[in-house]
Amino acid sequence: MLRGLYTAAAGMVTQQRRHDTATQNLVNLNTTGYKQVDSVSHAFPEVLITAMNRGVTQPVGRINTGVFAEQSVSQYLQGDLIESGKSMDFALSTDLQVPDPENPGVNLVFDGSGKSISADGEVTYRPQAFFTVQDNEGNNLYTRNGSFTVAPTGEVLSSGGFRVLGSDGNPLRLTGPQDNLKVDGQGNLINNATGQPSGTRIGISVITRPQELVRDGNGVFHADDAEAADIRFSNGTDNLQVRQGYLENSNVDATQVTVDMNAAYRAYEANQKVIQFYDSSLQKAVNEVGRV
Repeated sequence: MLRGLYTAAAGMVTQQRRHDTATQNLVNLNTTGYKQVDSVSHAFPEVLITAMNRGVTQPVGRINTGVFAEQSVSQYLQGDLIESGKSMDFALSTDLQVPDPENPGVNLVFDGSGKSISADGEVTYRPQAFFTVQDNEGNNLYTRNGSFTVAPTGEVLSSGGFRVLGSDGNPLRLTGPQDNLKVDGQGNLINNATGQPSGTRIGISVITRPQELVRDGNGVFHADDAEAADIRFSNGTDNLQVRQGYLENSNVDATQVTVDMNAAYRAYEANQKVIQFYDSSLQKAVNEVGRV
């Protein structure tokens, strides 16, 4: 009986986390560059039960004692671009592809969540591009929020106060008035006198394995293992575009998130009823069965 009680309690904790995740997504519905988070739940690993008889153990069977919210997965789908008209606002529009190793000349087909699953079950995620910023400790971080400002020193700063890096890995600095700033589709700063690229480019990182990124808050991510994430600066061959005067809206699907929130709430209530049933049964066992 207690096993069922523990299983229902584990279910309540999991649904509480699902509900919290859905709430977080709704709160950030209008946050620039925010990427939706999905909570992934798994059953507890099966446990082998053994019985001991006169010093000899013998397998009895396996049990499964409930469910737990294993991880939160970010969905890096492209968000809508909203025109702001500001010269220091930038948005990334990306459609990065991966060649299919089994079909030369053909790219992998990704589903709506940005995954491609081969016939043998191998999962490949669509590469993603991010603006590269740096914190005060020199750590590189990644964000899709391109709402930048310029400090009195000329340094370009993100909305979170991080230094925006150029494609050479150094902090990006502006010397002229920002109102005249022109940036082309690859992130190259344009020389106003010649109309040609000035040789300075916004540092846009292409991350081949975005599933390795860790969400830090404030719209930025970091990689614990940059080599595992396979991070590099973009080049002219990457299928991405920098849009000056635009910002990328959140990619939260409000309808789906609302459905998920209600489903988590109903499942939480169902597990709560189960616990109430077990509590009532235990009360009868203690107070009435013993009396008979």
